[in-house]
Amino acid sequence: MTIAEVSEKFDISQDTLRYYERIGLIPGVNRTKGGIRDYSEEDCRWIEFIKCMRNAGLPIEVLIEYVTLFQQGDDTIEARKQLLTEQRKLLIEKMEKMKKTIERLNYKIEQYEHAVVPAENKLKKAEK
Repeated sequence: MTIAEVSEKFDISQDTLRYYERIGLIPGVNRTKGGIRDYSEEDCRWIEFIKCMRNAGLPIEVLIEYVTLFQQGDDTIEARKQLLTEQRKLLIEKMEKMKKTIERLNYKIEQYEHAVVPAENKLKKAEK
């Protein structure tokens, strides 16, 4: 697949794809004889993984570390597992904080809804 096709498929800019390749998040994208990037299915799986992890808030540095460990082979399976386990723990903590924030927002919105209803009733009575 060309960079344009991959960009459209994953809704990621071509500049971002080039950046991910440059910093090593997408290991070794093949090129045609003319030098044009030719993304494989494996490359696309990496992009999908990276996009998922970035959408969850994982830092680029963590992903670089993960890819580096992956490229070192099966001897790093435990280290990769630990890295992902730690990131999951951090995401769960972040989700809990977000849940509390959403609960607080719901409370505030409910308070405003109760304040708006009496005001609307006053307007209706005044219009009669």
